[in-house]
Amino acid sequence: MTPALSRHPDRLLPAEPGVRDVARRLYEEVRDLPILSPHGHVDARILADDVPFADPATLFVTPDHYVTRLLHAGGVPLGDLGVGRTELPEAESRRIWRLLCENWYLFRGTPSRYWLESELADIFDVTVVPSARTADAIYDQVEDRLAKDAYRPRALFERFGIEVLATTDDPCDDLAAHAALAADDGFPGRVVPTFRPDRYLEASAPGWAEAVHRLGEVSGADTGSWAGWVAAMEGRRAHFRAHGAVSADHSHEDVGTEPLDHPDRVYRAALAGTATPAEAVALRRHMLLEMARMSCDDGLVMTLHPGVRRNHHRPTLTAHGPDSGHDIPLRVDFTDPLRPLLERFGTHPDLHLVLFTLDETVFSRELAPLAGFYPAVYVGAPWWFLDAPDAVHRFRAAVTETAGFSRTSGFIDDTRAFCSIPARHDMARRLDAGFLARLVAEHRLEEDEAVETAVDLVAGRPREVFKL
Repeated sequence: MTPALSRHPDRLLPAEPGVRDVARRLYEEVRDLPILSPHGHVDARILADDVPFADPATLFVTPDHYVTRLLHAGGVPLGDLGVGRTELPEAESRRIWRLLCENWYLFRGTPSRYWLESELADIFDVTVVPSARTADAIYDQVEDRLAKDAYRPRALFERFGIEVLATTDDPCDDLAAHAALAADDGFPGRVVPTFRPDRYLEASAPGWAEAVHRLGEVSGADTGSWAGWVAAMEGRRAHFRAHGAVSADHSHEDVGTEPLDHPDRVYRAALAGTATPAEAVALRRHMLLEMARMSCDDGLVMTLHPGVRRNHHRPTLTAHGPDSGHDIPLRVDFTDPLRPLLERFGTHPDLHLVLFTLDETVFSRELAPLAGFYPAVYVGAPWWFLDAPDAVHRFRAAVTETAGFSRTSGFIDDTRAFCSIPARHDMARRLDAGFLARLVAEHRLEEDEAVETAVDLVAGRPREVFKL
């Protein structure tokens, strides 16, 4: 017999019956609330153009490093999974889909399996477990659905109940897709850009001087000087704000923010290619401090998610490009590196600074105490390698006792896989309902307070923290 794809109504809720009953009631209060997604990587052009998704493989597999990295670890070459490609002939798409289904066992116990099962069952009406035997039938069913108007990107956006979707965008982007969506009275939600200037801050990276020159061209500022670089960044931030942006996102190996006495001298040396590696890092740290100052001036929320060794496997980078599944977390410190920034701006009324981490050791040691003192600081929800059920519970346990719920960001999905958005948000709602239910069962919280908190985590925190 072919195993059925089971979607238990109590999935992820507590096992103890009394606590589970409370969790069910809390979950019912939030399950159908609109989705607010203030940080993610879906391309706005998907929604602006509203072109049907091409095939199951390029929808579920090739763009999703959560999926491809585990398949690669299990022995499937990334080249066999179409990584880095956006168009596939039908035969190759079907072959990639078979590889996913044949290796379904690799995803046991992972959030990726939870999301994939949710997508298949709840969106595409699949009722059987993926396997070598069921692969072609599931492919045919998904392909059939994708040909229908109800499965075009805009129709799914509305079906998913998305109210706000943030994208991640290069400072030189003209944001034409965002402008088109904003001008379309028939589009049911908001798609807002996010200012992501990382490549323009890393002065030792290949192509940095050329990128900064391009930034100057687009902004109309002379980036041959430090003052011109600052003006160019301010100009592009204004461009993003005019197109609906609410935040600026930063990811570097550390969050150092030490000021330089003479940034203009180091900046000129970097442009000339004579800055030392240490000077390049110092320049980036000073630039990050400047970005905080800009956020105080223009109101863009500043999000930091440091501590990742990008493109760990150089041969894979060469063959398949970035974002191909081999970014690996690092240890990271926040308390001292952020002190220069927080001494200047940590009590500024217009700064919202959201701190994310992949290093669980800093949840209770650094992030919660920082958010528990500085009015500008919020702790970002677990993401990437930590957006898993047990990690989310550890996060709540580590952060809540010091910072409460109000100093956290609300859930972010951080995904490139458009169809996984509702599954990811549903997972977070179930997990938070379970955590709150335990507090109720232990008489640490009244149930009406738990309901209020559950709703706030879904609808209140994202609106306030990200100024939606």
